[in-house]
Amino acid sequence: MSGTVSALRHFLVDDDLTAAEQQLVLDEADRLKKDRYSTQALAGPRSVAVVFEKPSTRTRLSFEVGIAELGGHPVIIDAGTTQLGRGERIEDTAAVLSRYVAAIVMRTFGQDRIEAVAQSADVPVVNALTDYAHPCQALADLQTIREKKGGLAGVTLGYVGDGHNMAHSLLLAGALGGMHVRVASPPGFEPIEQVLRRAREIAAGTGATVEVGNDPLEAAEGADVLYTDVWASMGQEGDAAHRGLVFRPYTLDARLVTAADPDVIVMHCLPAHRGEEIAADVIDGPHSVVFDQAENRLHAQKALLCFLLGAIG
Repeated sequence: MSGTVSALRHFLVDDDLTAAEQQLVLDEADRLKKDRYSTQALAGPRSVAVVFEKPSTRTRLSFEVGIAELGGHPVIIDAGTTQLGRGERIEDTAAVLSRYVAAIVMRTFGQDRIEAVAQSADVPVVNALTDYAHPCQALADLQTIREKKGGLAGVTLGYVGDGHNMAHSLLLAGALGGMHVRVASPPGFEPIEQVLRRAREIAAGTGATVEVGNDPLEAAEGADVLYTDVWASMGQEGDAAHRGLVFRPYTLDARLVTAADPDVIVMHCLPAHRGEEIAADVIDGPHSVVFDQAENRLHAQKALLCFLLGAIG
């Protein structure tokens, strides 16, 4: 069986890494950004299955390119064209894929689906996005923040918008990095209590702080980083009109940029809707680092695969 590692590790949610391991992965991501072809952790080539039950642009491209740059072969699987789309148990698919590939990357809906894959797989499983968390994006975000701010500890990040998977990952990953993470969401759209409890547990050991409220100006006040995401994620399109009304005061616009630190950086995980969750003059303005974020998906995910496959650490 390919992909055997000394101790099987998965990356299903951000705190599957310890604070020290997160730093190790980010250090490797920085190294790979400087020397993209220096590591061939998948030489052979060994294959990695990249399974999509949701559409994707950056996730697909960054993993496909990254696996190839590590000397491997990306096997892109559209679940709708496989037996998964015809009702095969996901546990059976995971067991079979484990016989073929060195790792499984999956972008899906419920967190329970990727957990079922991990329980049945004999190779590392990576969460490429679920409705619960987006940990690969958060790794790239932290890499970007380190580049722009010189580190993570003590950096204040203000997130405005839906308290969904992206907010969950920023809370957990930011707490691991010793950051001060503030989230402002409309009432009823806050991050779930389970994530808040875990983020605060982590923060107690790293010097981080976690704040959740409903006032976007409070989240932005003096922040080093401002972050937002779409108001209606995949699967929520039918509620987009209602959300547009509820979330309008949470637009990341010049008002929030002015309230933040003068050297604030503006982040968005893309795709973006200019004039909705973020103003055009902000995402296209001098504080924006959104395309650095997008690039860093490649480097952070390569480093993560190296860690899970035992090539670093």
